[in-house]
Amino acid sequence: MASPRILKAQVVDVTCGENVTIIEPANVYGCELEDDVFIGPFVEIQKNARIGAGTRIQSHTFICEYVTIGKGCFIGHGVMFANDLFREGKPDPNPDNWGRTVIANGVTVGSNATVLAVSICKGVVIGAGSVVTKDIIEKGIYAGNPA
Repeated sequence: MASPRILKAQVVDVTCGENVTIIEPANVYGCELEDDVFIGPFVEIQKNARIGAGTRIQSHTFICEYVTIGKGCFIGHGVMFANDLFREGKPDPNPDNWGRTVIANGVTVGSNATVLAVSICKGVVIGAGSVVTKDIIEKGIYAGNPA
């Protein structure tokens, strides 16, 4: 019987500002974390992501490549960001085809929300469990599927 290849969660190749907190276990790599960022346990932040100063990322959240989150944001527990939209019915291995997500300053995303490749303007609140499929260009509270 074969043995599995076991990879450990780790924090590597991260550009960090001052006073950054990462609670283990976390898998954080190739990204940028500005000053005073908090990362809860069981979070993955992939390369080419950027988290703005003073932002809090709660446990069990997945932030994929090419996500930019502004300053002073709150990302709830279990939030999932997705940038590969499976346009041909399967995963696309080419990152040039993946969407880009931009979250402006002061955005709150409730627990278990899913955020696709969109732009969200400053001061928006996304309700828990919502699915964001389109850009949000006006400050307000958005909830539902789609939000």
